[in-house]
Amino acid sequence: MHSLLLALATTPAPTPTPSLRPGLSQDQVTPGLLGFLLTAFIVVLTALLIVDMVRRIRRVRYRAQVEEERAAAAGDAGGAATGEGDPRTTGAGAGTPGAQDPAGQAGARPEANGDAGSGRR
Repeated sequence: MHSLLLALATTPAPTPTPSLRPGLSQDQVTPGLLGFLLTAFIVVLTALLIVDMVRRIRRVRYRAQVEEERAAAAGDAGGAATGEGDPRTTGAGAGTPGAQDPAGQAGARPEANGDAGSGRR
């Protein structure tokens, strides 16, 4: 059994014929220049789309971070002046029922809820 496995492992595989089948040319079996250019165009386009998407995501993340810092600074400044930490209850007329909007959110802004429109400035 061992000699049979050794014989199979050392027997060379048949070599394929180096030429194409009769009736075929090299241009019929390879993508050629047009295939290469199309593939290169798709790769470059995909790379540009990825770079653009990363840039947009980074911009949105940065804007959210700046907005959080502004809200924290406004909350700290308002809380220090009145002695309370909730920015919705600080300021003039915050304790009166008329200070809230019909939805019941005092001082809520549309951009804080994600309703800022297209976001381009």
